[in-house]
Amino acid sequence: MSDEELIFFQQMPEMLPVYEKLRERLTAAYPDMGVKVTKTQLSLRNRYVFAAVSLPWRKLKGWPEKYVLVSFGLGRKMEDPRIVQAVEPYPGRWTHHVLLERPEDVDEQLMDWLDQAYGFSMTK
Repeated sequence: MSDEELIFFQQMPEMLPVYEKLRERLTAAYPDMGVKVTKTQLSLRNRYVFAAVSLPWRKLKGWPEKYVLVSFGLGRKMEDPRIVQAVEPYPGRWTHHVLLERPEDVDEQLMDWLDQAYGFSMTK
């Protein structure tokens, strides 16, 4: 993990273990994965961005106070209680958002969705 990634979590260090678990699993699955750090998010990429990680920047009713938001794109809308929001910014491209509060939230279901997103990003 880079220093830039660690600095990203300075504002909410208790969420770093969640990201560490996600990063560990994704690096094992995709050794060629890169991470681009910006002020508001960590972009996870192969040739293209397939997922992004961000922290809360404002309070939303019904959402926890502290979480890691994982966003990923697919060619269809997924329906699942864990997906807190899905939007279609472009026809045929759905962005899904999942809240992670604990390292245990990085489970097989999430990894399956991210695997699908990884493959979908390669079809651009």
